[in-house]
Amino acid sequence: MRNLKRALAALFVLLLAAVVLFFVLENQQGVSLVLFGWSAPAVPVAVVVLAALVMGLVVGSLLGAYGLIRSKHKTRAFVRKEILPGN
Repeated sequence: MRNLKRALAALFVLLLAAVVLFFVLENQQGVSLVLFGWSAPAVPVAVVVLAALVMGLVVGSLLGAYGLIRSKHKTRAFVRKEILPGN
């Protein structure tokens, strides 16, 4: 059973890599982004999309970790308040 799970995971990773490669190869036309008057050099569309995806994954992970840490602190503070009501 463990080998089947590993084989399916490997197949999924290979399929995902093939889809990403296909996406990159199909989106080679250049695009130049402009933000507040600053113009970035022309890069392929795939680079822009994949960079946005990676940035979103990083920001989402950081916000999720922040929320988890904050909820743990709130829970600990609540437990301390319930255990030691004099504080």
